[in-house]
Amino acid sequence: MSSASANDGRSNAYIALGSNLKNRIQNIETACSELDKAGLRVLRTSLLYETKPMYLEAQGSFINGACEVEVDKAMAPLDLLAKVKGIEAKMGRQKVVEKGPRNIDLDILLLHGDSTWESEELSIPHKSMLEREFVLRPLCDLIPGYRHPLWLDKTLSQHLAALQPSDPPMSSLTPLSTIKAATPLRPLDARRRTRIMSILNLTPDSFSDGGLHSKWQSKKLPNQSVVGSCDTPSDDSRIGMDSIDPSNASIDHEEQNSGFGFIGPTKIIHDHISDGADIIDIGGQSTAPRAIQVSDEQELERIQDTLKEIANASLMHTTGGATDRVPDPVLLSVDTYRASVTQAALQVTYSSRRDGSVVDIVNDVSGGTLDPAMLRTIAKAGCTYILMHTRGTPSTMTKLTSYPLGLIPTIATELLSRVAAAEAAGVRRWRIILDPGIGFAKTAAQNLEILRKLPELREWPGLKGMPWLLGVSRKGFIGKITGVERPAARVMGTAAAVSAAVQGGADVVRVHDVRQMGEVVRMADAVWRGWEGE
Repeated sequence: MSSASANDGRSNAYIALGSNLKNRIQNIETACSELDKAGLRVLRTSLLYETKPMYLEAQGSFINGACEVEVDKAMAPLDLLAKVKGIEAKMGRQKVVEKGPRNIDLDILLLHGDSTWESEELSIPHKSMLEREFVLRPLCDLIPGYRHPLWLDKTLSQHLAALQPSDPPMSSLTPLSTIKAATPLRPLDARRRTRIMSILNLTPDSFSDGGLHSKWQSKKLPNQSVVGSCDTPSDDSRIGMDSIDPSNASIDHEEQNSGFGFIGPTKIIHDHISDGADIIDIGGQSTAPRAIQVSDEQELERIQDTLKEIANASLMHTTGGATDRVPDPVLLSVDTYRASVTQAALQVTYSSRRDGSVVDIVNDVSGGTLDPAMLRTIAKAGCTYILMHTRGTPSTMTKLTSYPLGLIPTIATELLSRVAAAEAAGVRRWRIILDPGIGFAKTAAQNLEILRKLPELREWPGLKGMPWLLGVSRKGFIGKITGVERPAARVMGTAAAVSAAVQGGADVVRVHDVRQMGEVVRMADAVWRGWEGE
């Protein structure tokens, strides 16, 4: 049933997780941490699901999940129960009404493979698990093909298929922040809104906007309190990226912008937010093919001032998603594959509070393959992690485009391997966003195949229910097909690719032209998902 059972002296147990009071996701993540502390190491987790209360309906909805924990083979069922109940008590659970509200609910579902136990306090397998979709669905994320001898030779997935589907259908959810009240992604919700991630490259050599936002001198403008190291002009002129040639490195940046005035990173972030960005993705290392890989210290130097400026300002406490009924806080992502840069970035906190990082998400184009410490760093931080498919390094990836067993099956298999590595390091599955890696170890034809066949990836066993980010903006394959050589001019081609990504089921799109792509996404959402911003 699990690799844990193959280890000498070790076995496994499966525990259901639930909460419907206060910060439900935080409660569940705290419970997992407490399981680890109690010697019940969490090996894997399911996705999270929001569900209506099943028995006592006059209460708030639940967040439910499941986890596989490692236990001693000699552990008695009642000893495990005592540990689980001890965690509930430590977290302040008080049982007032049977089946009523609770901040945390931990139920033992299975223990020691096919073992059974029956007593007044505990039944293994759990008596009611086969009638509860909110238990079976998370458990099927972990062991869909498992059969217990008491279950008439049916697998867990077969029992789940036999249940009356919930109405509305149950969707997985992925939290996007540890401290902000941001609406989670809901990948299985057919009417969900696609999120916009805007790109802010603080690099001199990114393929599309290299040099536009790096190492510019700060300069105060009238009525402008703080400026830093990068930006584009205001919405009125919309000159910015399209009017500046990044390849002309000999021109002084300040002189180059003297026609409209230089402004800093807070201004471009404000512009992106007002244009509808949900997430700002800041990067200090180009991953374009054959880009020079700078040192950790140089990469961090490029982004640290901007992060600190954000921390000392209130701009990230404003709201994006302008068409939302209840606007969400704008989130901050750091684009890096290095553990040291990640750790330093996560240590930057808001000046107004010290209990959480200014960074909500880490976007790793390597999926943890280029720095062996990256996955452990993400696990320790507990933040949301974008795990991308790629091969090799930026200098070798263009030579690694052979997929003899098929593109989609190979991407799925290789992503499953990286998800397993992340889980082994302690990253919770519900914190992972997948990226198929458009333009990374892919030819133009393969990029198009991903856009056509994204639904296959979304339904792939072991990946279903996980959210997907697609980054197609201004990429080379768009220029090759449209004949538009200058990356910043590939707006129309990008719009078509973004629309295809939404149709295929993307949850997040990563873009340069936020205002224009925001319009594309809203229209695509209205067509393909029936979402009209009501």
